[in-house]
Amino acid sequence: METVRKFRFKGFDSKNLKIIIGLLSLFIVLIVFAMLRDTDKLITHKQANALYNKEKIKKLIVDGEYIRIKTDEGQYKVYKDAINKNAFFSKYPVEVKEEPSHLYDLFSLLVLVGAFIFLFRFMKESRMQQIRQIEAVQQGSEAKDSPIRPMRSNVTFDDVAGIKDVKEELEEIIDFLREPQKYRELDIRLPKGVLLVGPPGVGKTLISKAVAGEAGVPFFYQSGASFVHIYVGMGAKRVSELFTKAKQYAPSIIFIDEIDAVGKSRGEFRNDEREATLNQLLTEMDGFEDSSGVIVIGATNKIDVLDEALLRAGRFDRRIHISLPDLEDRAKTLELYLAHKPNKVDIEYVARMTVGFNSAALDTLTNEAAIHAMREGRNVVETSDFEAVKEKVLLGKRKILSFTEEERKIQALYQGAKAVVATWLDVEFEKIGIVTTRLLMQEHEILSRSVLLNRIKVYLAGSIATQIHYNEQFTNASHDIMQAKELVRKVIYEYSMSENFIVTPAEEEALMRESVSELKALLKTLDRALKEVSAYLLEHENITHEACRKILLEIF
Repeated sequence: METVRKFRFKGFDSKNLKIIIGLLSLFIVLIVFAMLRDTDKLITHKQANALYNKEKIKKLIVDGEYIRIKTDEGQYKVYKDAINKNAFFSKYPVEVKEEPSHLYDLFSLLVLVGAFIFLFRFMKESRMQQIRQIEAVQQGSEAKDSPIRPMRSNVTFDDVAGIKDVKEELEEIIDFLREPQKYRELDIRLPKGVLLVGPPGVGKTLISKAVAGEAGVPFFYQSGASFVHIYVGMGAKRVSELFTKAKQYAPSIIFIDEIDAVGKSRGEFRNDEREATLNQLLTEMDGFEDSSGVIVIGATNKIDVLDEALLRAGRFDRRIHISLPDLEDRAKTLELYLAHKPNKVDIEYVARMTVGFNSAALDTLTNEAAIHAMREGRNVVETSDFEAVKEKVLLGKRKILSFTEEERKIQALYQGAKAVVATWLDVEFEKIGIVTTRLLMQEHEILSRSVLLNRIKVYLAGSIATQIHYNEQFTNASHDIMQAKELVRKVIYEYSMSENFIVTPAEEEALMRESVSELKALLKTLDRALKEVSAYLLEHENITHEACRKILLEIF
């Protein structure tokens, strides 16, 4: 019996003594880490400025990515890029901290890892150990998946050709980021969010980088898809982390590319994770202080699918539409891409032959032309190189429109008819071009039947004009006809603007026929104006409301 007791006692000692030693080692390492741990409180630029203005600062210490602020009440730290270093350094004494040796930290880390390994070996069957392992794996994967770090953009508006209107829209945003105090003194509130809307490849991401580069502020890039996780709550957590980090580095820019991936309308096709992420995004934008110094820029090519709550005032207050580059924009873009390439290129000729190309396609075309010149044994790019590779680029970019000379004439007549009819019927538009139509959205809550019918006629004008002049129908009218039908449906059913209380599909057909009949008569009256506007479009590719009105006034 005594032998058995001794055996058990020895077994207890040999097994548990090692566990106790491992725990003591771990405890000692934790004490060392606690002693060396950075206890300085991290503050925002606003809190740092408050200490600066109240003259509570005794000393500044430059320590890696932080600036440590010593005061009588305690010691704080702030990110180096979050404050005006020139102002702080000129007013208070500064000390530069030597970079400490990492050998001790590495040794402590190895001891800590060794202690954990030691414990895991002898406590394998413990339930607590399994839970810790699962938590460690989860925490490690989270930290690995979402490192949110600011970037510094070297891109400026000199690197972005064309888009003059867009640059003007963003100038005051840049000025606010450069000198926020000037706006605060006048109690001016800048938009919290800017939404860039346009087709793929027009340079939305490049424009946002240029804004950050021009303003000289940190730039946080995230794609909408990066917020969408399989685990519920992870997307919302990442949104929260992103905004917290951006506020620490303020003034700063958050750029969310393809925001429609997370900002789609909440409807019948529910997705709890995406909705939780969207709700968190809405909450963060609502929680912004007016002077927080953080601007959110979103980019999308599907504004129609975005949730209404995301588009309301106080969130994305400003929307900037970026269309495909016109003739002048393409010429400037090509000039920029050819600036560092020896060339003898007729830029205007290449710009004219690339109708419908976006900025990305022009970049590809220029690069392919340079490669073609090199294959031909030349060190100078020529116009013929662009002609040789144009089809290759088009085959790789099937969505790019490219018109023959005859198709350009048809499209100029088609779009010209819309411009002439819109001007005559007072349907406002910003710009109508060979490849774009930008009617201004109605901001009124109450619209008359006449206003809606005029918009229907604008959508149908191109189709009727080409039928009159060519006695033929063309496929380019399909989208406009669909929009006209949709507006007719709303007039009859949604707005109940029919003469009868009980409506039938026959009334839709009757309204369409009535609009077509009136349009034919109107286009015959405006025939001379239509020819001049079409010629103008062939030459300039775009026409504004004012330019079209001027042509009409000269004729009538």
